[in-house]
Amino acid sequence: MRVHKLTFATLAVVASLALTACNEEDLTGQSNPSAASTASPSAGGSDQGSGTDSTGEDSTGKSSTGKSSGERGTVAGTGSNENGTVDKCRTDDLDITAADSTIGGDTEGTVAVELKNGGGRDCVLSAYAGVDLKTSSGTLSAERTGQGADESILKDGESTFFGINYPINESGGSGVRVTALVVTPPDETKSFSLEWPGSATLPASDGSGSPVKVGPIGSAGQGGQS
Repeated sequence: MRVHKLTFATLAVVASLALTACNEEDLTGQSNPSAASTASPSAGGSDQGSGTDSTGEDSTGKSSTGKSSGERGTVAGTGSNENGTVDKCRTDDLDITAADSTIGGDTEGTVAVELKNGGGRDCVLSAYAGVDLKTSSGTLSAERTGQGADESILKDGESTFFGINYPINESGGSGVRVTALVVTPPDETKSFSLEWPGSATLPASDGSGSPVKVGPIGSAGQGGQS
């Protein structure tokens, strides 16, 4: 009986040692989770050297749209303003000239005024320009003819014309001497003064209204015919 008790005790010790060794092998064979989470991507990975950050830009400074972060779009519409609209013509945008366009046999004299857009952009003209004649008797303002006038776009580099009609001095007297023509573009307050190209004098006014008439923008063609 003593021999059997020793044998059983020895087997119990051996079994305990084997179990301990097995447990130690399992523990040393486990992978380290923290080591796996810090591993770098494999060579040649799709996000090496060209990854995008939270702003959507990649390492070259371009966004997913293909434009670099500093690029901006351009405003459509040649000659238009930045907001895409066409503003009215300013006095400083226009080259204003005048020429005598009276045809022999006419009962009235005619001066054609040319407005040429030199402002580098398209602009809008409409209705009537203001016209004043500087004379030896003071300023004489032209009256509108009353013709209808539509708004029109004057493209950069192009011209439009309007006519001024005035009575020819056939009285035999000295009349009223004209010294200058003053033109104020529509919807503007800045005027442009130039030499009067028509007859040097007007007949004396009887005070019943201005004898000088101005047509709307576009009422005279090239050459001054209305």
